[in-house]
Amino acid sequence: MTEPGTGTAHLIKTFVVRGGRMTDAQRQALEEFGPEHILPFGPERIDRGALFLEQKPLVLEIGFGMGNATWQIARDRPGFNYLGVEVHGPGVGKLIMEIREKKLDNLKIIQHDAVEVLDVMIPQGSLSGLHVFYPDPWPKKRHQKRRLMRQPIVDLMISRLCPGGYLYFVTDIEEYGQSTLDLLSSCRGIQNQFGGFAPRIEWRPETKFEARAKDASRSAFELYFIKDSLVQKD
Repeated sequence: MTEPGTGTAHLIKTFVVRGGRMTDAQRQALEEFGPEHILPFGPERIDRGALFLEQKPLVLEIGFGMGNATWQIARDRPGFNYLGVEVHGPGVGKLIMEIREKKLDNLKIIQHDAVEVLDVMIPQGSLSGLHVFYPDPWPKKRHQKRRLMRQPIVDLMISRLCPGGYLYFVTDIEEYGQSTLDLLSSCRGIQNQFGGFAPRIEWRPETKFEARAKDASRSAFELYFIKDSLVQKD
């Protein structure tokens, strides 16, 4: 059987590598401590047993930005191990600083395209959770083919979740939230835990981006789906 993958979907980038000045501290953290905290992208499936000191359920976050929510979740939910995937250098450097300051041993980073990471490095059924917080909305109609939440990529995400694993999506763009709700609701093997949009999950911290969105009167649209424990096969 062919393993579910993205086909050509990963060739269409779902993100823009933005500029932004890297501080001296972020650069130092990246250069000096990157090898300790960053898992290099490569063609082999990850060995979960070799990644962390303790064996725990694994959660992957796609596009953690500056990592403010990432390290807080890792600190506050120590019963999980976390992989944060991000391409933005300043954000990676900042998260490394937080990992070291907070002495977090349950959080690692992959600095690469998250879709390729899912496709190439993450084994089927290995994730207990997937966090997709405020992905690029690509609001213009002609750009929406670049959105992360598209059928081939969502199928890939679902294939990487273990039975009972969750997919937690948040956006401040109502149209993107509704289209993602419709998409996920049409997928076999996952169930919406709240019927429609979810309430705020209490353990997800508010980020600076989210606070700015609220100041601009943009609400959060949250979705929380769980993979079936018994997925019917064709």
